[in-house]
Amino acid sequence: MGESSSRERDLVLAPNEYAFISDQTKGNINVYVGPFKTSLANTDQPVIFNSESKRFERCLLEQSISVFATAPEGWYLVMKNPPKDSHQPKNGTVSNLTELEIGHKVNTPGPISFALWPGQMSRVLKGHHLRSNQYLTVRVYDEESARKHWSKAVIKPQSGNAQIHEEVGLTEADVPDLTLGNLLVIKGTEISFYIPPTGMEVVRDEQGQYVREAVTLERLEYCILLDEDGNKRFIQGPDVVFPKPTETFVEKNGTRKFRAIELNENSGLFIKVIAPYEEKGQLYKVGDELFITGKEQMIYFPRPEHAIIKYGEQEIHYAVAIPAGEGRYVLDRMSGQVFLQTGPSMFLPDPRRQVIVRRVLEPSQVQLWFPGNQEALEHNLHLKELLRKEKGEYATESQLLQLKAEKRSAVAPAPGAADGFAGDDFSRKTKFTPPRTITLDTKYDGAVAIAVWTGYAILVVSKTGERQVIVGPGTHQLGYDEALEPMTLSTGTPKSDSKPLKTVYLRVLHNKVSDQVKVETADFCEVSVELSYRVNFEGNPALWFNVENYVKFLTEHMRSILRNAIKQLGIEAFYADSIRIIRDTILGLPEEGKRPGRHFEENGMQIYDVEVLNVSISDAEIEKMLVQAQRKVFEQTLAISSERRHLNFVRENEEIKRQISHAQSETRQGELKLQIQEMVTELELRLSRLNTEVQAEQSKLEAKWASQEMLGKINGAELERQKATANLDIETAKQRLDQRLEALQAEVQAMVAKAEAISPDFIAALQAFGDKALAERMAESMAPLAILGGKSVAEVLSSLLKGTKLETIMLKQPPQI
Repeated sequence: MGESSSRERDLVLAPNEYAFISDQTKGNINVYVGPFKTSLANTDQPVIFNSESKRFERCLLEQSISVFATAPEGWYLVMKNPPKDSHQPKNGTVSNLTELEIGHKVNTPGPISFALWPGQMSRVLKGHHLRSNQYLTVRVYDEESARKHWSKAVIKPQSGNAQIHEEVGLTEADVPDLTLGNLLVIKGTEISFYIPPTGMEVVRDEQGQYVREAVTLERLEYCILLDEDGNKRFIQGPDVVFPKPTETFVEKNGTRKFRAIELNENSGLFIKVIAPYEEKGQLYKVGDELFITGKEQMIYFPRPEHAIIKYGEQEIHYAVAIPAGEGRYVLDRMSGQVFLQTGPSMFLPDPRRQVIVRRVLEPSQVQLWFPGNQEALEHNLHLKELLRKEKGEYATESQLLQLKAEKRSAVAPAPGAADGFAGDDFSRKTKFTPPRTITLDTKYDGAVAIAVWTGYAILVVSKTGERQVIVGPGTHQLGYDEALEPMTLSTGTPKSDSKPLKTVYLRVLHNKVSDQVKVETADFCEVSVELSYRVNFEGNPALWFNVENYVKFLTEHMRSILRNAIKQLGIEAFYADSIRIIRDTILGLPEEGKRPGRHFEENGMQIYDVEVLNVSISDAEIEKMLVQAQRKVFEQTLAISSERRHLNFVRENEEIKRQISHAQSETRQGELKLQIQEMVTELELRLSRLNTEVQAEQSKLEAKWASQEMLGKINGAELERQKATANLDIETAKQRLDQRLEALQAEVQAMVAKAEAISPDFIAALQAFGDKALAERMAESMAPLAILGGKSVAEVLSSLLKGTKLETIMLKQPPQI
């Protein structure tokens, strides 16, 4: 028993093992590190450190033995409460508790293995391997340690280059913001392996994983990143998207990437601007609403300034097909006006202003406009029930989807990888696939359409009081505020109001109205007349509906006319020729073989024919007496007719003779008239010729007179030009002469000065010689002027030298022969 107890107190530690032993007398906790063997005293108590409660708990000796904290190559060890001297317990020794840095934590990359001091906690983590589409989120928990050990992080670049720090920007000179609590993102596109330094730790995601998956975007894909400040960032593919530390991916239906929205000319998106921005020189303000269709942008990628306005689950607004002859009611949300959009067209309403609405008819309107159409009645009852539930004024297209007989549903593919080849491929089916077809069932989707048959007309009245008459054949689409004006018609024979017929269709061609009229003759005999009127509506269609009950209006008026006309006749006269009398009374007397009929100015109604179906006398005895009297009259009529035929023969024979004489006389008179007309025509022809000749001669004289005036003006202008030229020549010659005289006078004065020493006789001789030479030269120069002026040279020189000293010389000169 003693030996067994001593063995239980023996502590044997193998290499890579250690144990905490508490000295119960002093309260110290020693760490025994293997390989080691010792026998524990009674005061020694094995303990273990509870990392959760942070307390040492008593345990059995075997339970106190722990394994070294070991981190192999590619792993790292996270240790809390490191020793201040950075030394761990040595192997094969017993060590007292050293001073620890309580609350601190260090990261030590492997390979490493050591025993822990009492109070230390450790965790071994695998180094973080990253693919190009993965990343880590690293948090700074100790700012000072992070800055100090920043360059000691174990990092391997994705390219395999040894110059890791320079390539990924992790040098001490380029340290990022390492503020306490700050987050950094380690991207797999730059780093393939990472172990954080002391002061930093890798943050787990929601699933407890250290390595996070980035989003790989293909073409036509995008993702949305939401920052802590509420701003969103939209990234378009192809790209590998890494969020910022404060950003998270926006997910929808379990996926973080979305397809761009494909638009065409018949589809669009309703966008609300939630942040101001400028694009292509245009400024968009907060609150602006845009409607982007495929005409402006075939592929739409969302942007942070845009928010899609959805109605229910509908994001894309599609055009509605409006076939020919149909239409849609469109409500203008701004003005409240409802207008009619007619086909054929693909109508894409602008949701900023336009909403397609349905018109709900009252049951009475359906029965009146579409008599016997039970399907249309049920459809409008459904619409009316929907409006009652929605408590709305208009029935929109989105509210009426529940009335569709067939509902289309689209199943979205589940996110995740699919089996098989995922690249581009071509698949061809082994069986015939019919082409895509679209079935348009727009019977009750569009505007209310009224088909007007041939020979009929309807009156369309709007709430604003506008009236329009539609004449068939054709189809009219009613506006939202338009309705058909009903009529009430008398029925039965004779016509009465006991069972009126209510309708909106007016028969305007070949209408037939039958009636029975009770009349009384001048001799108080009662007669019953059955008639059938043939009626057309002519002229201005706006008048056709002015009378609500045209049947009553027609029959009552014609009854009055017939009673008045027949009252003027006796029964014998009327009964003998009743059909003619009735037709003459109603249709008027024939004119050129055609009766004018009876026209009603009130509503444009025209009775163009009438059929007398039956004329009967109420008293049978009177009718029998009339038949006998008519038989006697018939016999007398035959005798008179024979004599009348002989008389007619004689009259016609004599009439033919008179006509022959008249014809011969008219022929002679015609010949004389023709001769007179020929003479008058010949006289008019001669007068016309004389007038023409007189006018021609007068025109020649006027032309000659105009020509003479023009020639006179031309000659006068020519003389004026010659006179101006001559005056210019005279002026020019005068100027030249003055210049010459000045020169000669200077020469004379010079000669006089030289000859002062000469004797007077010699001077007189020279002077006489000079005067003679001067006179000769002047005569030569003035000869052209004399010719132009029509004077002699002497007269011209005298007029020019008058008042000068040379005048005396000219007087002394003898005349030349």
